Amino acid sequence: MGEWALILGASSGFGRATALEFSRNGVNVIGIHLDRKAALKEVEKLVESIKSNGVEAWYFNVNAAEEKVIKKVLDEVKSRFEKRKEGDWIKVIMHSLAFGALKKFVSEDEEEMITKKQLEMTMDVMANTLVYWTQAAFKRGLIKRGSKIFAMTSSGDQRVMPYYGAVSAAKAALESHIRQLALELAPYGITCNAIKAGVTDTPALRKIPGHEKIIKYALERNPSGRMTTPEDVAKAIVALSDERLYWMTGNVINVDGGEDITA
Repeated sequence: MGEWALILGASSGFGRATALEFSRNGVNVIGIHLDRKAALKEVEKLVESIKSNGVEAWYFNVNAAEEKVIKKVLDEVKSRFEKRKEGDWIKVIMHSLAFGALKKFVSEDEEEMITKKQLEMTMDVMANTLVYWTQAAFKRGLIKRGSKIFAMTSSGDQRVMPYYGAVSAAKAALESHIRQLALELAPYGITCNAIKAGVTDTPALRKIPGHEKIIKYALERNPSGRMTTPEDVAKAIVALSDERLYWMTGNVINVDGGEDITA
């Protein structure tokens, strides 16, 4: 029986690290990413690295927020599973999409203010897609008893910082979605948890205006003496995917070396 991890946002940051960690533990990877041509060589290297660990990797360069894309990708995955006749299933769905508008809600300069379209896009990509992909996987029988769903949240779920308003709102919504999915999927033996990583030096972080100050502050207050890395989070997610943790659901789990307790 083939176990697979479906990772949304699988080419960089947390998604990349988790794909590699799952491959080292014998889990095949379905990677959803959206990269320009210039970055595709690095994605190809990543796929080869995953395969070198003796597993399969199917990567799709698509817009994960488009309804027709979700349908097309998961129809293809189901078809491939059926052709293999090996009892393949999606053991883990990981939501790690980081694409949103980093703009002010209110400013004297109208160009700095977020628009309705940008606010809705951020919420849809960074929160609502978790629901859409879970619904589609469930409808096709790709997830079942023992499957686990993880979503990457951040301290922005409760804290505010300049330009982060739309993303902060999406993180709060993402956690709410996790709780609701945990409630509705519990009878099917499928667990859902949010992972709150500490400040991590990822491409997404470096897009935030003033990220240098965020990094400096995290280094100063983390009692473990360093920042969180994508690998820290990847190892935690793989560990939390253990079948013995079937009773853990609906949580927001900190993976941060103690950073949050000192804030």
